[in-house]
Amino acid sequence: MAYSTQSDLEEQISQDELVELTDDSGSGSVDTSAVARAIADADAEIDSYCGGRYTTPFSPVPVIIRKFSVDMAIYHLFSRRSVLKVPEERQKRYDNAIRFFRDVAKGLISLGADAPAEPSDGLPQATRTKDDRIFSLGKTSDGSAGTLDNY
Repeated sequence: MAYSTQSDLEEQISQDELVELTDDSGSGSVDTSAVARAIADADAEIDSYCGGRYTTPFSPVPVIIRKFSVDMAIYHLFSRRSVLKVPEERQKRYDNAIRFFRDVAKGLISLGADAPAEPSDGLPQATRTKDDRIFSLGKTSDGSAGTLDNY
């Protein structure tokens, strides 16, 4: 499921601008496959940043994810046109989205979604508590030899 739709993009840019960004054949209409590719590229970027901390793809999609998906998809549409310069506002929105997702990946920002549960595959799990220790090194505090000292 995509995080944004063509109609979400149309709320940000005009229909004429969308035609200009996507119409490679000169038909005068929006190339929906180009829009879908731009959205897919944006969503893949989002998943690459968030996948280490959250289960992706998101379902339901947090509002902030939809917003950044729209900004990133529009940026990708501008980027595919070498004759058009990406407007400064669109560049800023894209840069802000990337900065946000880097902070999400670092754990500095929460999306408000549930973090993924640790997978349990039934295999033994490592622990780091002193109570689970089987072997000890050296002398214990009571003066007896550690279990590895006999070998």
